[in-house]
Amino acid sequence: MTRPSHLRTRATARVLASLALLLLASSGCQKGGGGGFSMPPMPVETALVSSGSVADRFDAVGSIEAGEAITVVTELDATVESLPFKEGQPIAQGALIAQLDDETAKAELQRAEALRQQSQVTYDRVKALYEQKAAAPQDLDDADASLKVAEANVSLAKERLRKTRITAPFAGLVGAKRVSPGAFLRAGSPITELASLREIKVIFSAPERYLGTLQRGRQVTVSTTAYPNYALTGRIDVVSPVLDPDTRAAQIIARVANPGQKFRPGMSASVSVLLSQRAQALTVPSEAVFSEGGQTLVYVVKADSTVERTPLTLGTRQSDVVEVVQGLSPGARIVTAGHQKLFPGAKVIPTESGAGGAAGAGGAAGGAGGGEKK
Repeated sequence: MTRPSHLRTRATARVLASLALLLLASSGCQKGGGGGFSMPPMPVETALVSSGSVADRFDAVGSIEAGEAITVVTELDATVESLPFKEGQPIAQGALIAQLDDETAKAELQRAEALRQQSQVTYDRVKALYEQKAAAPQDLDDADASLKVAEANVSLAKERLRKTRITAPFAGLVGAKRVSPGAFLRAGSPITELASLREIKVIFSAPERYLGTLQRGRQVTVSTTAYPNYALTGRIDVVSPVLDPDTRAAQIIARVANPGQKFRPGMSASVSVLLSQRAQALTVPSEAVFSEGGQTLVYVVKADSTVERTPLTLGTRQSDVVEVVQGLSPGARIVTAGHQKLFPGAKVIPTESGAGGAAGAGGAAGGAGGGEKK
């Protein structure tokens, strides 16, 4: 059913009147202190700018390798007589890993010693004749050469016999047996693995901009996910002289003492290097800082409870705090939560933040959670 024209006119008038009232109210809010309506103070969380210790750290993920690791092999073609080691257990330096058949080697040594003895008798006889002018110098030289060859053959036979006993060149953990007694091995055949875990190598990469500070001898801290509350310290031992042309990064090797041998080869490692530390750096909570128009800003609460935007120059960024290089003074009160609804000159009701700048500074001093300097 169509509404009468006079009713439609009255409804339109009422809508226009409502819009006019809303516009007047809005205009009064924007005029502020001119006698009209003004915005009430806004509650915000604040914290004080504090000073504390801030550390610059380099953090990376690397991998763990044994300090020393080898595959134990035979140097002879021989049959395995015994494998007296226990798999997966520690073994002392010089302990027997494998005994090979040594009968042939012993016979060769006996033959070499007999020939040396014969050469010694011949040399002594020729020398006596030479001293009596009954032998030519060439005869003495020939006898001397034969004796030296015989002595060399004895040394060779002794070395061959020694190699039938395969011993651990260093103390460490021995792996699984890869052969069994009675097996015939060719030279170079693997027998087991041996790794020293008293000291480990941690291998990681660093961008080229850090090569000036990550020098040989610098201390590193290493941890793994397997032991969350356990960390070891060591020192950088090798910095690769050649960078990866694709990543512009250098490979770095740190050596770390491994008491208890908890860290094992193949584990991932979190590596942290303390680059520098400042004892009296200004810090603010990370949530207080925001960016606008290419500037980094905070809201500072003034004595009359109004706020103003203040541009900052930042230094080290960490998980909970950031370092302020320029723009703030110690003791200044800044807004940590609620700044999204603020504007310069706005009145606020400050309430103390649960995590102030002082707490953040303490976290920075701890170092373990520190971040890389941007």
